[in-house]
Amino acid sequence: MTAAMPAADRLRPADLARVASVGLRTRKLRAGLSALGIAIGVAAIVAVLGLSASSSAGLLAEIAKLGTNLLTVANGQSLFGGTAELPKAAPGMIGRIGAVTAVQDTGTIKASVYRSPLIPAIHTNALSVQAASLGLLPAVGTSIAQGRYLNAATAQEPVAVLGAEAAQRLGIDRIYAGERIWLGNQWFYLAGILKPAVLAPALDTSVLVGFPAAEHYLHFYGHPSIDVRARTGQVNAVQSLLAAEQGGTMTAPAQDVPGVGRFAALADPSGAPFAVITRAAA
Repeated sequence: MTAAMPAADRLRPADLARVASVGLRTRKLRAGLSALGIAIGVAAIVAVLGLSASSSAGLLAEIAKLGTNLLTVANGQSLFGGTAELPKAAPGMIGRIGAVTAVQDTGTIKASVYRSPLIPAIHTNALSVQAASLGLLPAVGTSIAQGRYLNAATAQEPVAVLGAEAAQRLGIDRIYAGERIWLGNQWFYLAGILKPAVLAPALDTSVLVGFPAAEHYLHFYGHPSIDVRARTGQVNAVQSLLAAEQGGTMTAPAQDVPGVGRFAALADPSGAPFAVITRAAA
């Protein structure tokens, strides 16, 4: 006779839990180190992914600060060698381009500026006077070092803002109430001093006034030079559209000029040429 085999039995869930936890209960240090390693690995993956995303955003912001999406639309020359000035309506027309995020303009004024009327006329310190729009500073990537920039009220009055280098040449290192300079044979009050403008170095040696004040006090009726901010990655498209927006044509395609930036030549409907420049990163 053969003995009957006992029936097979299965572990209950409670038994399975006890067996599975034998290693954890008997080798606590090893279990703790394993859990710590897993936690560190997960944290490292999360940190790497987070750093990648933040680095990408930071890089795009840094590229924007370098001015690679800043275009300058400047006056050209006519067929007879004279200055071909941009129309006064150009800033508003350019602002209608979808990829353009900011449009600001300046205009050069034929006037001299001195610390006081007692300074000899030949000592101009190579300073220029420019009419400037109210949103110019963010567009060219600079800000105020002291005082305030022009606003809707001061832009209509004899009030000026000094570029960083202009303030040094005039011997002005701070702004106080009632401080004045002799501009265009009349007194202009000072509102502020700019920080250095890396992307628009001409502003450093300029004295800025509002367009309404320039027309009323300095008899300025000139045409603007325009600074345009475009969306990153669409700069070339904006360069091509600028001519079409003005009803003109591109006479020379965009090309890189060492030490200057990216340059394109265009012509307005009358045939007068002008240039669009994306300044090289400093």
